[in-house]
Formats: sequence, structure tokens, C-alpha cells
Amino acid sequence: MKTPPLPEISKKQYKHDLHALQIELVKLQKHFIGCNDKILVILEGRDAAGKDGTIKRIVAHLSPRETRVVALGKPSDRDRTAWYFQRYVPHLPAAQEFVLFNRSWYNRAGVERAMGFCTEEEHEEFMATVLDFEHMLVRSGVKLFKYYLDISREEQAQRLKERQTDPLKQWKISPIDAEALKHWDDYSCARNEMFARTHNPVTPWTVVRAGNKKVARLNLIRDLLSRLHYEKKDERLLLTNPDVVFPYDETYLGNGMIAP
Repeated sequence: MKTPPLPEISKKQYKHDLHALQIELVKLQKHFIGCNDKILVILEGRDAAGKDGTIKRIVAHLSPRETRVVALGKPSDRDRTAWYFQRYVPHLPAAQEFVLFNRSWYNRAGVERAMGFCTEEEHEEFMATVLDFEHMLVRSGVKLFKYYLDISREEQAQRLKERQTDPLKQWKISPIDAEALKHWDDYSCARNEMFARTHNPVTPWTVVRAGNKKVARLNLIRDLLSRLHYEKKDERLLLTNPDVVFPYDETYLGNGMIAP
């Protein structure tokens, strides 16, 4: 089976569609504030997959009082001796809040696993308990969504190279960048194990082919909005492209829909 090509979009059409979807996001926020909902969105993916840009477009016109973006740094010495999920718990949403995690507790299944930053025992403990943790959140009323932004090795190399020359992206450069491509296969193995062991009916993974940033952003936002209830929803705006955003399935690891 040939992998479907990613669609293209003009700058004019992108701006038009994004504006319309941002209006829908404002409608959503007004609704969930009134209903005391708690929404948590996790964005994972390769380095340079487009998580920052996607989050920026989602929160652009939302109320900062009820919207939070969480991007935790390197764990402290104290964090390393605490219960693994402990550093994430204070950032979870309360009623009326919309929280986006730019990377999350899945660091342990991704970068920590690929780079050897955790032990086998720590990794196994995470894998054995993460779904219990997530299911507890869902039972408490949190609406939890997990997205994985996927790009090819070539696309990652190009984007990391651009970071080196773009003065506005210097803050994105980290020592991990230099290792990302070297450890591509290690990241792939870690990702595949993460999908196999943590994709489930209650907190499933949704994959976004992010080779085209603009198309990826629009389709992720459409998918998120389509899965949440709010008043005056314009369903016509929320049709996603199944070649861009789709629920994880093991077959996609072999047919090219998820980069090897």
C-alpha cells in the first residue's frame, strides 16, 4: 500500500480556516466554563514535529485565565526521588480549565527511554502504572486527549537545521537536538512500545502526520473540537482528513502512515 501524500494548502486558505476554527475554540471555552468541564490535551512527538506552533494557534484567542500551557523542564534532584507523576499533578486542570501539555509524563516512554535517562525498572514501572493514572483522571471528570505528531527523518533533519539559522528560533535549540537524529531508531522503538502498551479505549492515541505544519494544525484542531460537546458547533468546519489525523493502529507502523 502506497502512503497517501500529505495535502497542500494555500496561505490564504490556511488563514481563513484557522480563523474559523479559532472561533469554534472560543465557543468551546465559553461552553466548558459554563459547565465546569476539565480538559487536558497532551501533545507528544518527535523533536521539531510542530508541537509549539500547534499549541500557539490553539490558545491564541482563548482566555488566559482559564487556559494554561505546561512545558516542564528537566526534573530536579527532588523530582527524581518523588513519585514519577507527582511533578505533573499540580498542573492538572480544575473545573473550567483547559490545559495543554507540551510533552508530558510520556517523556519516560519517549526521550528518557531512547536516551537512557531512566533505568529499565523505572521505565517498566511507568508502563505498568500510566494507564491506571490516566483512567483515574478520566473517572474524576477530566476529558483527556493524547496526540502524537509524527514526521519523517528527513523532515526532522531539515527543521532542526532551520533552527540553527533562524534568530527567532534560537530558544528552541537544546543539546537533545544534536542527539535526536543519531538516536532516530531508538526513538522509533520507544514510540512503538509506547503505542503498543498505552493505546486503549479510555485514553487512546491519535496520530497526526505533521510533515505539513499548517495542514497538521488545522486537522488536529478539527479533531479535538469534533470530540467535544459545545453549543452552536459548526460541524461543517470539523471534517478531518483521515490521511492526516487518525486513531493509532499497529498496521500504520508497517504501511508508512507512521514514519519508521
